[in-house]
Amino acid sequence: MNKNYYAILMAGGVGSRFWPVSTTEFPKQFHDMLGSGHTLIQKTFSRLSKLIPAENIFILTNELYNDLVLEQLPMVKQEQVLLEPAMRNTAPCILYASLKIQKLNPNAVMVVAPSDHWIEDEDEFANNLKQCFDFCEKEDALMTLGIQPTFPNTGFGYIEFDKSDANPIKKVNQFREKPDYETAKSFLDAGNFLWNGGIFIWSAKSITSAFDKFQPQMSALFLKGNESYNTSSEKDFINQNYASAENVSIDYAVMENAKNVYVLPATFDWNDLGTWGQLHEKIDKDENNNGVINAKVILENASNNIIRSDANKIIVVDGLHDYIIVDKEGVLMIYPKSKEQDIKRITGLANNL
Repeated sequence: MNKNYYAILMAGGVGSRFWPVSTTEFPKQFHDMLGSGHTLIQKTFSRLSKLIPAENIFILTNELYNDLVLEQLPMVKQEQVLLEPAMRNTAPCILYASLKIQKLNPNAVMVVAPSDHWIEDEDEFANNLKQCFDFCEKEDALMTLGIQPTFPNTGFGYIEFDKSDANPIKKVNQFREKPDYETAKSFLDAGNFLWNGGIFIWSAKSITSAFDKFQPQMSALFLKGNESYNTSSEKDFINQNYASAENVSIDYAVMENAKNVYVLPATFDWNDLGTWGQLHEKIDKDENNNGVINAKVILENASNNIIRSDANKIIVVDGLHDYIIVDKEGVLMIYPKSKEQDIKRITGLANNL
């Protein structure tokens, strides 16, 4: 395995649209959402470790989840778990991890990957990632893996690449915000738009230089701690300074400003598993399109439902179509799939009960 390959595994999100299974105390990346026998973070770590030495995979997460990470990934040492003392979006934590990795290995190339995505063809993912690493070792490039759109999705940002570029790796023209339906349709018709899946690849040198250029204040803040990174004083420095960083995403902070941005259209199946409906797409279903996870069911006159239970109980459903049915400890949710984006709001209401 190439010792210059590193990964930053993003595992700090709450996944509130998967309530009541995903909660602040125990978010979705630590659940076996697909009923596969492995949690999402375990699947992601395993996928990355096919190409990247396990000791070079760093997990970025909230202090709340430190024990969960170590419990679910027993091969990981404490120093590989980078704890955010405050929620500051993706730019500060990526800069922190990148400076830490650069100090360990100035020749490092790295991938930044969410911990809660579903990728079926893991060998093809590794091939795509290797292609990006090879490019970033030679070029001063900020790269992303773009996902081939399969329908006009209004829930994702899009990447517009240069249509005239015949190379496998394309120059990015611009990032586009989540569109309305008609705009999303026009993106698909144009043929040079990809979904932004939030997977980034670059060398340590390229990303830290980009922060110097576009986020000088943030760069100066984290460079103050350079002497402490990978030493016993790192935690104190981060605890004292991290909350001073601006709350901003890597897209806004760097990617939308840089001119050296490239994209590789991915050749693997991908799903960000952002909602119950997206999970329903990926699990086995019966002849009436009902998907069942960890439940015993009796279904009559029922179709296109997703049913999940963590308890050993029989669930009987009659006359329901297009519903999310989730039984989790003190919560039973029976909710229309068409309103799944509202689950985030319902979570807030439930927390006030």
